[in-house]
Amino acid sequence: MEEKTPGTIKADRKQDHIDLAFKADMANKGPDDRFYYEPMMAGHPPVDLDLSLTFLGKTLNAPLWVSSMTGGTEMAYTINRRLAQSCAKFGLGMGLGSCRPLLESLDRIKDFDVRDIIGPDLPLYANLGIAQIEYMLDQGSVDEIQTMIDRLKADGLVVHINPLQEWLQPEGDFIVNSPIDTLDRLLDIVSFPVIVKEVGQGMGPNSIAAILKLPISALELAAHGGTNFSKLELLRSTGLQREVFEPVSRIGHTVGEMVTWINELTDQDEGDILCKQIIISGGIRDFLDGYYWMQKLNVPSVYGQASGFLKYAAESQDALDDYIRSQIRGLQLAQYYLKAK
Repeated sequence: MEEKTPGTIKADRKQDHIDLAFKADMANKGPDDRFYYEPMMAGHPPVDLDLSLTFLGKTLNAPLWVSSMTGGTEMAYTINRRLAQSCAKFGLGMGLGSCRPLLESLDRIKDFDVRDIIGPDLPLYANLGIAQIEYMLDQGSVDEIQTMIDRLKADGLVVHINPLQEWLQPEGDFIVNSPIDTLDRLLDIVSFPVIVKEVGQGMGPNSIAAILKLPISALELAAHGGTNFSKLELLRSTGLQREVFEPVSRIGHTVGEMVTWINELTDQDEGDILCKQIIISGGIRDFLDGYYWMQKLNVPSVYGQASGFLKYAAESQDALDDYIRSQIRGLQLAQYYLKAK
């Protein structure tokens, strides 16, 4: 290989700039107008810039949340362990995928048992659907949830609200009562912390207003724009079912809509808003999306991703760590130079 002199390296770099400038110009879709960019006011952020915050009663080193995802795949064991290892390394919180299999058998406990990996000082939450909660309340078996949480050494429970997914799922459960009534019943008889989330379509203003009045620890938005589980169920359906109900999968609310409603409700708070922590998720493509919406929210928040983490966790531990490291470095950069308009 020909050895290059410093002058040659510099010339190559300049040629790269020229070649890439044409591509960059062609790809330029205009500036991201969500931010004021202030390049005059700071140098580069140090690698050890502190992004820590208190969330769900514990200290996170960065405002990132691993949103609930895989619960039933053959890869669950590997993926959950990699996610937990990265959370431990970078100081992040994590929601497990649906833990329903553990209510039926402990054969798969190893797929979810990651507390010893993530450590005792970071948030780790189990996960069940609202239909399963409704069934257990009616059967008088809610104590099994506490047993499951104890086995996993989890801090609490994520309850996912998914009536459209259950309706469209060929083998879905029928939901009899309104989810808000089921949550109210659950919270009356349990002592563990509860997070409530949707599954990819978000929620309208009346649902958000009702949820924020419940004594839950956090609301995760799971807005329209990210992984949409109703659409995923349609892809598993017959041709006629898919054709008839496809428009339903497009129904939902964006992060922007939901943030606006939350701000309006918390601004008008007369003491009836009990939930004041938000996990922003649903169409969060990168650290700029997360940073922007955290800036716009008037209450403490972190941003979550599912498919982004899943993609790299399925590849390798190193790939996942590199992805998270880049997210954190991006947040540090944004904090130094960007202010949401």
